[in-house]
Amino acid sequence: MADYIITSLQKWDIEIGSTIKNTALEISKQHRVFYVNTPPNLMQWLRNYKEISLQKDKSIHSNLRIIYCKHPVLPVNSMPFIWLFKIANYYNNLCIAHTIKKAIKQYGITSPIHIIDTDIYRSRYLKQLIHPDISIYYRRDYIIGINYWKRYGPECEYALARQSDIVLTNSSYFTEELQKYNANIYTINTGVNLELYDAAHRWAKPKELIQILQPIIGYTGVITQNRLDASLLYEIASRLPQYSFVFVGPEDTFFSRHPLHSLHNVHFTGHKEVEELPAYIQHFDVCINPQVMNLITEGNYPLKIDEYLSMGKPVVATSTHTMRDIFARHVHLATDLAGYLQAIEKAVEEVGNPYLAKERIAFAHTHSWADSVKKIYRAIDKYKTF
Repeated sequence: MADYIITSLQKWDIEIGSTIKNTALEISKQHRVFYVNTPPNLMQWLRNYKEISLQKDKSIHSNLRIIYCKHPVLPVNSMPFIWLFKIANYYNNLCIAHTIKKAIKQYGITSPIHIIDTDIYRSRYLKQLIHPDISIYYRRDYIIGINYWKRYGPECEYALARQSDIVLTNSSYFTEELQKYNANIYTINTGVNLELYDAAHRWAKPKELIQILQPIIGYTGVITQNRLDASLLYEIASRLPQYSFVFVGPEDTFFSRHPLHSLHNVHFTGHKEVEELPAYIQHFDVCINPQVMNLITEGNYPLKIDEYLSMGKPVVATSTHTMRDIFARHVHLATDLAGYLQAIEKAVEEVGNPYLAKERIAFAHTHSWADSVKKIYRAIDKYKTF
């Protein structure tokens, strides 16, 4: 049994499905995992000092523990100069390192394997500060393509890639970019919760769908301008009034004010718990992932595609690098309005085809979390033999 420490951009109690949480849960089936929750920023700390100071580490089960960092971190991205950013960011790393060292002593952590989940600022110096047995950088999102990260993010991420013992990515597109910084790099893709997204299980029809006319074209996940093409969706729904379009998930401000809400055949359910999503997918006729084409989405591995396929559903999605590389045989791909209209019509024709549904389910089952984590173990074993 090994000890794993995970630092991530995501808090443990995130409201949506999470690759790193599922990875942590899978690793904890065989090893001890210590997930360091993201620390409070300075304003959060000032507003909730007493509550934060009383936080105690939380045990999810015997092998998985959430570690809370009570030190506030500085707003480094607002620093006007690179030298000032580096000083403030190093301080933030010291705060997290202090929490980790305390946990190492308290829980008897030995020879830890440290996985940095896209935490390019707060984990930038942790290899030097906590001295893990193995340091792994895991890129599963192109965050340096987001405006917030563009100023200081690339330098931090590339430095992390260079200094890490192992680099992991969830798409070949990311691997191609980062391999020039570290040759010891592996594409592991991601997994799907096969117990939750089980097509054989029968879910009751969600109440929001009862009065909605079929065929239903559905989407589950965060509804955000950075990832979804709102203009394309408006045109699709306008051109296909005979179909109902249902979006399950929290909306950003842009989408909440978009004219999509004015269309009679478009419906938004708002946020749903992860455990509720299979019921919606099961009662969709076709599932979609209409991503906007940009640097953020081009190499991103859309976990929802595996979730759709594991439920046996016909799927239509934007033709990104990852979709062409991994999913092309099982998903209808499109790049523009005409392509989407044609693809949705073809997907509707496949509704109820048991042979195709069986093929999709079988393919999704090759992307389990167990398979994903086995690739991490193989990368670690190979590194240890050097």
